[in-house]
Amino acid sequence: MKIETIFSQETIETDRFILRPLRKSDQGLLKLYSSDERIARSTTSIPHPLPPGTTEAYIDRVTSSERREEVWVLDGSAYGHAELLGVISLTCIERDQAEIGYWVAPAFWNTGYASEAVTALLALNPKDCKSIFAEVFQDNPASARVLTNAGFEYIGDAETHSVARGANVETWTYIRKMGEA
Repeated sequence: MKIETIFSQETIETDRFILRPLRKSDQGLLKLYSSDERIARSTTSIPHPLPPGTTEAYIDRVTSSERREEVWVLDGSAYGHAELLGVISLTCIERDQAEIGYWVAPAFWNTGYASEAVTALLALNPKDCKSIFAEVFQDNPASARVLTNAGFEYIGDAETHSVARGANVETWTYIRKMGEA
């Protein structure tokens, strides 16, 4: 007999969806969306094509007791929308700092879902962070607008490796000092 331990993670309600912890039943839609090349190329860590077992390993990692990353699903099912609209996460960096990351499935782009999720997560600040960082690829200005509209401040250019692109990609880096607008 296997006993699963459930770790507490806040659920956050917005006007159009609920941010809830990722669960094993999300595997099908998560695999469908993350295997889309447009999603993979907008992240640093999702490979394309998506190898077998990648989604299952991701779910196991972010639901384990040793996780450094809290992941929420944008779940619109209570509002007549899709059950999985996208994903948002906070990864602990060090003392009172985290990095935020997010993606929205292409069918729901230009709906404001990413902005709504980022705003809701910042309002709750579940890790009591003093500052939250973010990094977006320079060829994704829509994601940069999400951050600046949520009060993030641009702090510089950098580059990071994208697994799906198989190359280093130029990025913009942002910070949001919590307790500020």
